[in-house]
Amino acid sequence: MDDSLDSSRHQDHVLIIEDDERLAHLTRDYLEANEFQVALEYDGARAVERILDEQPDIVILDLMLPGEDGLSICRRVRGQYAGPILMLTARTDDMDQVLGLEMGADDYVPKPVQPRVLLARMRALLRRADALDAASGATRLNFGDLLIDSATREAWLNDERIDLTSAEFDLLWLLAGNAGHVLTREEIFSQLRGIKYDGQDRSIDVRVSRIRPKIGDDPNQPHRIKTVRSKGYLFVKDS
Repeated sequence: MDDSLDSSRHQDHVLIIEDDERLAHLTRDYLEANEFQVALEYDGARAVERILDEQPDIVILDLMLPGEDGLSICRRVRGQYAGPILMLTARTDDMDQVLGLEMGADDYVPKPVQPRVLLARMRALLRRADALDAASGATRLNFGDLLIDSATREAWLNDERIDLTSAEFDLLWLLAGNAGHVLTREEIFSQLRGIKYDGQDRSIDVRVSRIRPKIGDDPNQPHRIKTVRSKGYLFVKDS
C-alpha cells in the first residue's frame, strides 16, 4: 500500500518531541518518506519554546520526557499554539489519556508506535477542519448569544471570544452544524478522528465536559449540548 500523501498537498511541518532518540529517528524517517517536513526535540525543557517559535502544523508529543513532562508542555502552549497535538503514551492508564485531553491534546497513540496508525491519526487531525467545513456548507452559525465561525475557527458568547482548543472547536462545530440531530459517538469518532469507536474511549465525553461551561452551558443541567443516553449528543437549536 502506498502511504504517500497527495502530491498537491504542501509539506506539513511536524515537530516530534521524544527523548527516545532511536524512536524519534525512525518516526522522522517514516514521515519524511511520506512527504512531511520533520524536526526533532529530545528535551522537554526546550519543547515549549520550540513549539511557540516554530508553530508547526502538528506536534507529536511524548508523555514522559526529561526536563518537563508532556502534560505540562501541552497545558503551557495551548493558549498560544492552535495546531493539533498528538500525544504518545507508553501507559495504558485511561487517566493519563484523559488528563492529556483535558490539557489540550487532540488525540493520543499508545506505544509501541505503529507507523501506519500514527500516520492515519496525523492525517485525520490535519484534514478534519476542511472536512467539517465542507460537510457543513456554512462558515458561520448563530444561536442567539453564541456565534461560531469556521472561517476564523473562533466562537463568541455574548460578544466575548471563547478560548477553545483546536479539538474543542472541531467538536463544537460538528455538533452545532448538526443542530437538532443526535450524533452518535460512532459518527463523531468517524468525522473527527477517522477511526471506529471502540465503545470505551472517553475522549469525546471529556471534550464535551470542557466545552459546556465555555459556551454558557450548565454541566449539571445542560441546555445547549444534551447527552442522549446510549446514543450520543444533541446540540439544541433553540436553547
